[in-house]
Amino acid sequence: MPSTTASQLAVPTLHRAARIEDALHQLVERRLRRTGWQPNIVAYAGYGAPGWARVLCRVLLSRPERRKGRLEKVRGWRSFATLPAKHVEVTIEAGDGVHTARADRSGFVDTVVKADFTPGWASVRLRVADAEPVEALVRVIDPKVRLGILSDIDDTVMVTALPRPMLAAWNTFVLDEHARTAVPGMAVLYERLVTAHPGSPVFYLSTGAWNVAPTLTRFLSRHLYPAGPLLLTDWGPTADRWFRSGREHKRATLARLASEFPDVRWLLIGDDGQHDQEIYREFAAAHPENVAGVAIRRLSPTQSVLAGSLPVPNDRPSSAGPVGQKWLSAPDGAGLWKLLRDAGLV
Repeated sequence: MPSTTASQLAVPTLHRAARIEDALHQLVERRLRRTGWQPNIVAYAGYGAPGWARVLCRVLLSRPERRKGRLEKVRGWRSFATLPAKHVEVTIEAGDGVHTARADRSGFVDTVVKADFTPGWASVRLRVADAEPVEALVRVIDPKVRLGILSDIDDTVMVTALPRPMLAAWNTFVLDEHARTAVPGMAVLYERLVTAHPGSPVFYLSTGAWNVAPTLTRFLSRHLYPAGPLLLTDWGPTADRWFRSGREHKRATLARLASEFPDVRWLLIGDDGQHDQEIYREFAAAHPENVAGVAIRRLSPTQSVLAGSLPVPNDRPSSAGPVGQKWLSAPDGAGLWKLLRDAGLV
């Protein structure tokens, strides 16, 4: 049997962009730590079932007086002026168990822990050395639940004019969060859906960065959307490329949910300004047993142009997915509610 050489055991080389990012972070981190900055946990809502939970958080360096376990309300660009605390050990207290996880090179912890949870909202406690513990919410899905709601965010629940680069940058980095507008009728639609299907979870899936999670959470709460975990991504360089793929993030997340909750059928809600229809169509074809229907918010001609796509005629058929799947399209929440009701999905 051939022996294993040291080169075969070597860690794969990081992409040049990741190496540059790591070097800059290391330089800044040394200076900040000398001035008293220390790790602080920013907790995100996770999800799970009675026997397990997916725990999500990020460890950042913060001034001692600002280590409150959450990011303060700030103008868009300041949410990205953060520095990760790399490879910090995080202790997770879930039920009667204690688990440990280590943050990655971007400060993220994304891990699954085993514990006994009651369906509904639960919490786990997160700790890092020399910091106050932080509570992270967990949406625990009842095994009896058979319908889940998965929604896009950009131009589905909040008007962002993505993916047009300049408008997206303005909305994300400059615009005050209170100036962001909600899509008409969508909050009412979601509230009606969770009322019609008690216990059904709501997940918000987006290609947006985790940096804006606190802002998005406040937006959803302020506009009365049902609470639910955010499933976002990190915009920085990866081990093998300059930037993460938003489409692959959505595809991987949908596949993971289908694997974690095989008995749940998802109502997928998105818009026709990005790639939601393409991604949902692929998922529906691969996992027809996990799709209850697809509801697409149709952008107006002006919104389509701002979002970088061509307007689509309003008289197009609403069935645009795989055979046997219910695909519905309307310009707002009220229109989608009527179509969902007529289709027997509520």
